[in-house]
Amino acid sequence: MSKRNKLTARNFPSAQEEAHKPAPAGSAFEEPSAYRLAFSDTDFLLREELRPVRMQLELLKPELLQQEQGIKSTIVIFGSARVPDAETAARAVAAAGTDPVALKRAQMQQQMSRYYEEARRFATIVTQVSRERDNPIYVVTGGGPGIMEAGNRGAHEAGGKSIGLNIVLPHEQAPNRYITPELCFRFHYFALRKMHFLMRSVALACFPGGFGTLDELFETLTLVQTGKCRRRPILLFGRDFWSRLINFELLVETGMISPGDEQLFHFVETAEEAWALLESEYDMNPGHAGIE
Repeated sequence: MSKRNKLTARNFPSAQEEAHKPAPAGSAFEEPSAYRLAFSDTDFLLREELRPVRMQLELLKPELLQQEQGIKSTIVIFGSARVPDAETAARAVAAAGTDPVALKRAQMQQQMSRYYEEARRFATIVTQVSRERDNPIYVVTGGGPGIMEAGNRGAHEAGGKSIGLNIVLPHEQAPNRYITPELCFRFHYFALRKMHFLMRSVALACFPGGFGTLDELFETLTLVQTGKCRRRPILLFGRDFWSRLINFELLVETGMISPGDEQLFHFVETAEEAWALLESEYDMNPGHAGIE
């Protein structure tokens, strides 16, 4: 070791070094759980009492890895896992044959597939335009199929990175193949996953979806409405879908939300319309250091 290196050498072994040390020779018994280092003892970390520690780890791991990748700004794409791409939808219609129930279901899926294509194009626009910025904007999705796949796919096809925040479910949700591998995360806690969706987001693009999408949308709206997080563009793709699903006028009329709360979001129909709205909100010029 050189004299220079001696000044900066560690004073203590790292946890990693300690964890990989072999057990002492000549031990008279199998290494019991009590003897294992606490941070390398999986059974201990999975104890019920260690939930607060696991929650902290689930907060820190994606945070630190994104910091290492230089990710500061994201656009979140929410939407149903059940919306197919156009080709898959067309095949389903053809396979339905003359069965009226199956045909009706397949035709509806074919109609909804336009949202897959819009999410894919929107992610492509975000990635292509923002990559020239000093602080690029990255697409982040829930990491699964459907609209989530479309978002990661659009970024991938534009030659950019994108993030997937997967969740462990009873029927396992496999990560889609378009997520950047080093940015593919897996969560146990829904709450921490939703927190990571918003920590770096400068906008939310919400496509048609079910309970999960509504949960994510309304948590975001609530945080903005109550001032718990800063206001940011919330884009609802498909006015007809959202207006039929949620009677926003009734909420205002009955006093359940305040007049003006319905302006916390914007209806858009196309990827280009959504991007134009973001350009009216932020300085998206190439080389700009950050989003104010």
